[in-house]
Amino acid sequence: MILDDTLRFPDPAQADRRGLVAVGGDFSVERLLAAYQRGIFPWTVQPITWWSPDPRGIIELAELHVSESLAKVIRKGIFQVTTDTAFAEVMAACAMPDEKRQGVWITGEFIEAYTRLHRAGHAHSIECWRDGKLVGGVYGVATGGLFAGESMFHRANNASKVALCHLVDHLRARGFALFDIQMVTSATAPLGARNIPRTEYLKRLAAAMTLNCVF
Repeated sequence: MILDDTLRFPDPAQADRRGLVAVGGDFSVERLLAAYQRGIFPWTVQPITWWSPDPRGIIELAELHVSESLAKVIRKGIFQVTTDTAFAEVMAACAMPDEKRQGVWITGEFIEAYTRLHRAGHAHSIECWRDGKLVGGVYGVATGGLFAGESMFHRANNASKVALCHLVDHLRARGFALFDIQMVTSATAPLGARNIPRTEYLKRLAAAMTLNCVF
């Protein structure tokens, strides 16, 4: 489907076999929120494409797996962890390629759009610092009882994992019901990330959207 000027999206359950839902539209705050509330997210800029993959990656908030070595790092307080103090910097760091991520999808248009979403109170970041330098972080979108994790980065061992652990604690404490990570990766699988069918995801999303959690 080609999107028009309205905020209407097709039913994500009718996405093609790759998970593509629609093409076109814009990156307005209103359209981005409408997408996430329907289980859809953007992935490219030229053209703008909207996706709802099957299966869908999630982290169960009650089942985060923290290894003994990672728990030791957290207890030692190696990193200073903050919330929403360097959102644009976290996004910019996530956009930088590294040895494991040669190509990235986070363009300047994405950074501008999600920074607007952050200023509107819907996108958030967790930052890890060491010696006053930003060394890790994660960011995503919060709406209702959903947190949709977008990306994370690290410049020091375990920094992104520590940020993710703090994020999960933060979401639990505020009553969030669903932590969407889109797809399971080699970085999130050891933390307990798993895939669920899109039908189950959309059902759980509908329940999460009845909540009014404050990040």
